[in-house]
Amino acid sequence: MARYAIACGHDVTADAAEGALRAGGTAVDAVISAALAAMVAEPVLAGLLGGGFLVVREPNGQSRVLDFFVQTPLQKRSAGELDFRAIHADFGTTTQEFHVGAGAIATPGVVPGLAEAHERFGRVPMRVLAEPAVTAARGGVEITEYQARLGKIVAAILGTSPESRALFCDDGEPLKAGAIYRNAQFADVLEVFAAEGPRFVTEGEVAGALLELAAEGGHLDRADLAAYAPEWRTPLRVQRGSARIAMNPPPSLGGMLIAFGLQVLPDNPDPIVLIHGLEATARARIEAASADLLNPDLLARYRREVARTLSTRGTTHISVIDRDGMGAALTLSNGEGCGLIAPGTGIMPNNMLGEADLMPDGFEHWAPGQRLASMMCPMAVEWPDGRFAMLGSGGSNRIRTALVQVILEMIDNGLSLEEAITAQRAHVEIAGPDTADDPDRPEQDRVVVDFEDVTTDAVREAILATWPEATPWPDRSMFFGGVHAAMRNAREDTDAAGDPRRAGVSRVG
Repeated sequence: MARYAIACGHDVTADAAEGALRAGGTAVDAVISAALAAMVAEPVLAGLLGGGFLVVREPNGQSRVLDFFVQTPLQKRSAGELDFRAIHADFGTTTQEFHVGAGAIATPGVVPGLAEAHERFGRVPMRVLAEPAVTAARGGVEITEYQARLGKIVAAILGTSPESRALFCDDGEPLKAGAIYRNAQFADVLEVFAAEGPRFVTEGEVAGALLELAAEGGHLDRADLAAYAPEWRTPLRVQRGSARIAMNPPPSLGGMLIAFGLQVLPDNPDPIVLIHGLEATARARIEAASADLLNPDLLARYRREVARTLSTRGTTHISVIDRDGMGAALTLSNGEGCGLIAPGTGIMPNNMLGEADLMPDGFEHWAPGQRLASMMCPMAVEWPDGRFAMLGSGGSNRIRTALVQVILEMIDNGLSLEEAITAQRAHVEIAGPDTADDPDRPEQDRVVVDFEDVTTDAVREAILATWPEATPWPDRSMFFGGVHAAMRNAREDTDAAGDPRRAGVSRVG
């Protein structure tokens, strides 16, 4: 019988988590060790100068959320002083604009967050938890097919500076599958951090290197790093059927939108109703700045709209359950990285101030000293029979739709973790008016539907009949997120599943 479970995005990441558990560590120890390893094995998705969220479910069933996401700087430079450049990530079927440069760097929270989680729930010394990442960074990690595809997508970022090209490229091109990625400077940073504690990063040499970058067109200064603190929060809790879900609360936006979608959608929605529900959630996101998304009147209005249809980023996730029944779900993001390397550290800082998903009012219109409203949403799901699952997803804006759909499959349809994760997905956005073809056409928002065309002709035809401009994707794609989940049943047996869209890995033992 399996007593622990791990799901994540890379074998090296999973090895680190498994090593921490075998050393007697908690689920929190395991996700910390895995997170550090992911910064080497999944460097496009995770970094020491990014941000994230951790949901911990203790063996007694109590859940709590640690918010260590990035924060806006305390002072804002004028646009003319900034190093802030637009690039485009090429997903093949679509492109997405990001911004890089020193002006895109937000105040990072990963190191204070991991240190706080370790102090609260860790058993194994940090130097032991860091060893797999140190070994991998010095000895090298072979680039997988998936990591090579990611590198190709963000090639414009990896090639931004000579320093980033030296780390992530060969002859000017991102490292290809089979190449070996090494980062000896980062190994040194991890060793000192593990021995001396977080102040080495937040006040010492790493801080100095980060601020050296920021001095050349960025917003950050030493006061930003000193003022940052991770925060424990009470989870946002919702009910779906007999299951209870604890997830990331405000100021993060992802949990609110997922909760909204789960409460708006009817039981067992067919694909058309599901997409209408995702559309309602996308529209509700626009209202989020001025409305309580879980207000009964707002929910009732959107339920009526969905009911009428009945007739017709740079992110990685780690889920762990340990032998004692503690669960931990940790979602990390470095954005896509700012394209620059903090001198002497081997670390590419985040580019969160350059992500349109996080800056809906425009890149110059952020309030100083505020947590950014992330879509990341690690969570715990519990059933009355004693089962519980830890899960989360990468995927920028697609996080909310990926998690809603996986939860629906698990709760409404009773699918296993693997079945729920591999089921067909769709994503909906609300875009601005497009009158280029007909300037006399009245302006109205456009519903942009993408869906995985992996089931039946009837489903495809029904979707395209309702949304003629919808984009069918010929296979399951990383565009639709990467849900990694672990589960424990009432008999204390465990299961895990990694999302094949993002090279997911699972371990039980």
